Amino acid sequence: MPARPIQDDETIDYGLLGEEIDHFVSAAMNGVYSNGTAGEFHTQTEDEFDHINALLAEKCQRAQMPFQVGVSNPSAQLARERLRRAKALQPSAFQVTLPDWYPPGMPEILTFLEKMAAEAAPIPLVIYNPPHAKRRLNPEEWRTVVDWVPGVVGMKVAGGDDTWYAAMRPLFGRVSVFIPGHTLAEGIARGAHGAYSNVACLSPGGARRWYELCRRDLPAARALGARISAFWLGQISPIISRDGLTPMAADKAAAVAGGWLPGLSPRVRWPYRSVTAAEAARIGAVARAELPELFEG
Repeated sequence: MPARPIQDDETIDYGLLGEEIDHFVSAAMNGVYSNGTAGEFHTQTEDEFDHINALLAEKCQRAQMPFQVGVSNPSAQLARERLRRAKALQPSAFQVTLPDWYPPGMPEILTFLEKMAAEAAPIPLVIYNPPHAKRRLNPEEWRTVVDWVPGVVGMKVAGGDDTWYAAMRPLFGRVSVFIPGHTLAEGIARGAHGAYSNVACLSPGGARRWYELCRRDLPAARALGARISAFWLGQISPIISRDGLTPMAADKAAAVAGGWLPGLSPRVRWPYRSVTAAEAARIGAVARAELPELFEG
C-alpha cells in the first residue's frame, strides 16, 4: 500500500511515489494496492487519481506483480466513475468502500455493490470496511453480501474476538478475509487469509517474511506477532487514541519510522494534522530495538 508522498505545497511527489512502488516490487510482496488509508484517496482530485493508478499499473505490469486499484470515494457516483476509468488498467481487483456521507441500509449497500460489481466484471471486488466507517457490517450482513453479489471475492475488515471469528467461519471458504497487519498471525490461526498490512508500512520486507513464517511455522509466527502487536498498541495506536490524529497519519508515521524510503515525510494533506518527523524517528528507534527481525536484510 503506497503511502502517498505529499510535498510542502500539498502536491504529490510522483517521482518518490514511483520509487516507493519499485521498493514494494523489489521486496517481492504478494501484491500492491492503491488508495488505502495512507493513500488518502478522499483528498485526491480525479487527475491525481488517474496519474497515481496509471503509474501503479505500469510498474506492476512490467514486473508481473499483482495489483489492486482502490476506487473508494465517499460519493458512490465518483467511485463508480473512478472504477469505469481504471478498468482499462486491468488490475487484479478493485477495492471499494461503502458510501459514507450517510450510513446506507442493507438494500442500499446491495444496490451499490451490485452496480459496482457489474461495472467491474470480470474484475472482482474487495470491500474495505474500516473501523471508522459509518456502517460496519456484522457477520450476518457479510453473508448476505456474499450471497447476493458474486463479484465480491474479499473483504478488508478490523477482525474481532473469538465470537466474531466463529461467526465468520462459514465465509472463510468462499471469500478472502483480510485483517489488520499487526494481528496477522492470530487472524490466520483463526481462519483469516492475510492482511493489507499496516506492518508493511513499517517494513515491507519484514511484513512479507512474517507472512511466510505464518505459513511455515505458525507457533513461531504467533510469538513474533505478540511482540508486533505490543509494539503497535504501545507506539502506533496512541497516535490515534491519545493524540487524536487520523489513521492515515499513523500509517505514514510508521512508513517514515521504517526508514526504507529516503525522502518520505509523515505529512498528510490539509486540514488533517501530521506526526512530527522527530516522533516518527523515535518510533523507528523503538521498532528496531523491539522488532529487529522486521529489519534484517
